[in-house]
Amino acid sequence: MLNDVPKPVLIASALLGLEAAGLVALAVFLVVDTLTGDPGNTARALLSAVFALLGAAVLALGGRGLLRLRPAARTPVVILQLLAVPIAISLVQSSQKAYGAPILIAAIAVVYLLFTPPARAALDREDPPARG
Repeated sequence: MLNDVPKPVLIASALLGLEAAGLVALAVFLVVDTLTGDPGNTARALLSAVFALLGAAVLALGGRGLLRLRPAARTPVVILQLLAVPIAISLVQSSQKAYGAPILIAAIAVVYLLFTPPARAALDREDPPARG
């Protein structure tokens, strides 16, 4: 099955998997920190962990859809990556380059990869037949 997947789509899916893994790690960190530390607001910290897990699930499902060459998977993935760009830039500008730079690089790479000719050929929808 993976033999049919163009290399750019395969790499984009792998990057989405890494992003999802990063969000899972963030969720685990938030839960452990909440349970062992003294958070200012426990509910907010746990809600942040839930949102991180939801984000990880969405990214993983997007990557899975891309691996299955589902054209409908590309649009949500691209939108999520474009939404990640301003977040990454704000992290970089707030002296958190170690977090922001990888997010920015991954987002730009995924969008680029999904619009390469091999990815477009595999993921573009077929035009409906013309009605006569």
